[in-house]
Amino acid sequence: MSSLQSQVIAKVESCISHANQRLQKRFAMPTVSFRQGGKIAGSARLQGWEVRFNPVLLKENPQAFLDEVVPHEVAHLITFKLFGRVRPHGKEWQTIMTQVFGIPARTTHSFDVSSVQGKTFSYQCQCSQHQLTVRRHNKVARGQVSYHCRQCRQPLTLCA
Repeated sequence: MSSLQSQVIAKVESCISHANQRLQKRFAMPTVSFRQGGKIAGSARLQGWEVRFNPVLLKENPQAFLDEVVPHEVAHLITFKLFGRVRPHGKEWQTIMTQVFGIPARTTHSFDVSSVQGKTFSYQCQCSQHQLTVRRHNKVARGQVSYHCRQCRQPLTLCA
């Protein structure tokens, strides 16, 4: 385990301890893993009481992980224990982020994901060009789905 991963685990412990103190509860320490892949910085497995972090994005953005990503994922677990199944970034989660952790309730990160971005395929519409992931491209190729531009609403077609 790297020093950075140890720091993340310590931050998870700190967040749980802080939530316990602020909310007068006894939340257990969740399982922490570094198996999150793709462009996602972290995720919370609610029933499994687990948080997963992306080791590549962690290495590239260590301070942002400690300051924002870790509390963000722990807040999902706390929200689930307190309120059950609610909207992932709904008012309950936002309350935990702002009132318990004192952190702005941002729903997505703005990290450079070029190092974890997989191969993409160029598609076009009437107004611009779009990059689709391998998974989305394969769904189009199999005829399972068609994607449309959010601006001009025209179907996307594979560039020649």
